[in-house]
Amino acid sequence: MESTSSITLEALSQFEARFDAQRANRVAMNAVTGNGLLKAAKRREAVQSDIHAFSVSLNQGEITNQKQSGRCWMFAALNTMRFEVIRKYKLPRDFELSQAYLFFYDKLEKSNYFLENILDTLEEPTGGRLVSFLLQAPVGDGGQWDMLCNLVRKYGVVPKAAYPESVASSGSREMDAYLTEKLREDACILRKHYTSGADVADLRAEKESMLEEIYRLLCICLGKPPKAFNFEYRDTDHDFRRASGLAPQRFYAKYVGMVLDDYVSLINAPTSDKPYGHSYTVRFLGNVKEGRPVRYLNLEIDKLKQAAIAQLKDGQPVWFGCDVGKRSERADGILDLDVYGLEDLLDTRFTMTKAERLDYGQSLMTHAMVFQGVNLDENGRPNRWRVENSWGKEPGKDGYYVMTDRWFDEYMYQVVVNKKYLTKQQLAAYNADPIELEPWDPMGSLAL
Repeated sequence: MESTSSITLEALSQFEARFDAQRANRVAMNAVTGNGLLKAAKRREAVQSDIHAFSVSLNQGEITNQKQSGRCWMFAALNTMRFEVIRKYKLPRDFELSQAYLFFYDKLEKSNYFLENILDTLEEPTGGRLVSFLLQAPVGDGGQWDMLCNLVRKYGVVPKAAYPESVASSGSREMDAYLTEKLREDACILRKHYTSGADVADLRAEKESMLEEIYRLLCICLGKPPKAFNFEYRDTDHDFRRASGLAPQRFYAKYVGMVLDDYVSLINAPTSDKPYGHSYTVRFLGNVKEGRPVRYLNLEIDKLKQAAIAQLKDGQPVWFGCDVGKRSERADGILDLDVYGLEDLLDTRFTMTKAERLDYGQSLMTHAMVFQGVNLDENGRPNRWRVENSWGKEPGKDGYYVMTDRWFDEYMYQVVVNKKYLTKQQLAAYNADPIELEPWDPMGSLAL
């Protein structure tokens, strides 16, 4: 058959004939059309082998639930922080730090960050790639570890009881839609006024009134965040405790005390444009304008594992970012390359490498969670990891997932560990001037 640029009727007939000739195709079609692709492909062997038993396992409080919001990065970070607070102060297992509190200030700071980026790109064409990129998601829910650190340094933290969830924090789509519309409108106004001759100083004064409006919208949707509060609880020894008039920064210093500057982000990006052993940052990625920029050290995957295992062995959980939707089974909480027999069911092969998936937009970091354990085999090598998610108790085993080590190799992109687990050479590379990546680089993705 002669090759053409179009699909011919002759080609369709041949496709159909060859499909019908294979009994396996008919069986697969009936299974998938009646049950769905993933249900039909789920492998019993994976459910049996991916057990929730770990040689290193930490005891966390109750599972948390980000509900219909993209705050996993906040939940994961605050879960690493509350771990030590619960242990140290004998708090009830249901104790949480307020995710909604940081959510409020993240939205406000992202609004300012976006408008400052608009002021920095006034000479760029509105339809150009950079401004178009900035306008895509001015105030989305997603974030990164360094962005969380910036919020905590500036605003502290509070217990969930001092600033509880609201409808808009638990389900942010409506609020985000109107904040986005308002910010795009503000960007339009600033750029039009610049074209009409206004200077940047005048535009920045205009920006202040725009931010006041964003603040008002956030207070209406989320509630006013507290400047001071009383921390009252009964510990597990049944003793009542009270601390009055605490400012959020004071609460963090007294009860959490995690030295944020001691923690660094390690990534595994095996693409040719990002040599290992160098630090990287991303243009226009951040939230607090005066905060520290996002910074990563790119290392081989085994070095991410070594650092994470060392921290877990020392009794501390590990924040991490991954592509949670790939080869992931929600009901049983399984992250396993072989959880679905897709290649057998579809009679095809998926052959892209991790680097190729990054280069061609097939994978990137999408979700942040917490390692609370790891299983080491008789040779001390990991074969599965215990994962604390923030999707409530229903998925997985009471909200926990199990990740195979092979899945870690392919879809893990970032871990945050104490810098004491880095070698002197690695720490020097992290502290060196970072290589700047474009805003649309896959390493600029945000966890949701």
